[in-house]
Amino acid sequence: MQSPDQILTARQMREAEDRLIEAGTGVDALMQRAGRGAAQWVWRLSGGHAVTVLAGPGNNGGDGYVIAQAILERGGKVAVVAAKAPATDAARAARALYTGPVLGPDDALPRGEVFVDCLFGSGLSRPLESPHVDLLQRLAASHRKAIAIDLPSGVATDSGLVLNEGLLDYRLTLALGAWKFAHFLMPACARMGALRLVPIGVEPVREAAQRIARPTISGPSAHVHKYTRGLLAVVGGAMPGAAILASTAAQGAGAGYVKLFAESKRNCPPDLVVETGPVSELLADHRNAAVLIGPGLGRDAAAREKLAVALADPVPLVLDADALVLLGPRLLAERTAPLIATPHEGELVALERAFDCGEGATRVERARALARASGMVVVAKGPDTVIAGPDGRLACAPRASAWLSTAGTGDVLAGAIASRAATGCDPFAAACQGVWLHGEAARLCPPAFTASQLAQALPAALAACL
Repeated sequence: MQSPDQILTARQMREAEDRLIEAGTGVDALMQRAGRGAAQWVWRLSGGHAVTVLAGPGNNGGDGYVIAQAILERGGKVAVVAAKAPATDAARAARALYTGPVLGPDDALPRGEVFVDCLFGSGLSRPLESPHVDLLQRLAASHRKAIAIDLPSGVATDSGLVLNEGLLDYRLTLALGAWKFAHFLMPACARMGALRLVPIGVEPVREAAQRIARPTISGPSAHVHKYTRGLLAVVGGAMPGAAILASTAAQGAGAGYVKLFAESKRNCPPDLVVETGPVSELLADHRNAAVLIGPGLGRDAAAREKLAVALADPVPLVLDADALVLLGPRLLAERTAPLIATPHEGELVALERAFDCGEGATRVERARALARASGMVVVAKGPDTVIAGPDGRLACAPRASAWLSTAGTGDVLAGAIASRAATGCDPFAAACQGVWLHGEAARLCPPAFTASQLAQALPAALAACL
């Protein structure tokens, strides 16, 4: 049974296709599945208007011939521009079955509604040649919409790097068989438009990364109370607003009881419990299900003391913001309970330095290396959020609203993740659920929303999971 959320490297995808072939599905049959599945989306986006397919020499070009033939069979108008002659047996077979017009790169190029990029797909490792870039740009300019098949041409599959200047922005990208890392990693993912998966029968791959999809979350049963739903302790600091914001977010993400440890109750909402005593009292409450520290913590001696106290609590701990800057291997020497870290790019660099794990070549490699070195679940947050567990698990988040690029939204994310951890979720699952809820809340908000509005949208995001 195909796994709709697995993310495969170029090598894993080749091996998965090889297994399908060994099991009796021929290359030609796989190409027909992929191309005809993609053609359904192309037809829908074209609205029956003219389609132009740019076919490369490999199997991605073969998919293009299949798409074009499927459009013809539906009664559509289609033309293929062959950048080069087919160079694989499967591509040549697909070309032989195509009964429509084929143009060369030097012919007068057609105009139409939809341009379909089948020049190069997965596995590209070097920049496109200049004539190919020029051909892509000219075809895109003469069509209203552009669709990429599997991946946009000129994108590195496993890293998300863009290998050429001046590549296109697409309305839609159709992943064939499985998601690839480039579908979720910057800068490539910003160019891909909407993402859709075309299944071809690829079986689940052991230890594959996962796309973060909408979780299934159970509502509280009839016999529970606020403590059994999860008590989350939030440790405030020098800048109380951030901790209040994180606490408000946590209240809307499922925890039954959120308690803020702060120096003052000023500006706190009336339904948030605030303790103004010493933070050492945090450890005295055996009912704690999880702890969050970092938003607004500060970086002075008092902040360091609070961090040490929080690390001594034997429950899952979410570390954000200033707590990440103060963190080092020696502080974790006695720690055995789970840790979740939520660094942005600058904090990720600081943690890499602190744990001496060095920067990897890709965002995925960096998150994995830090998770292994520190023993934490690492939520490398940003426009291409990656979650890595110390046990090797890996997940990537779909692109979320760019309006999240405003102050305070990271505090909301920390609160959402900590809330899910307090409900008893496995730490990796809590991170994934919190990231999904955060993205869904952003989708539900109006443009130019504030962090407070984002936090207020979390209950509606949670409702979508019940």
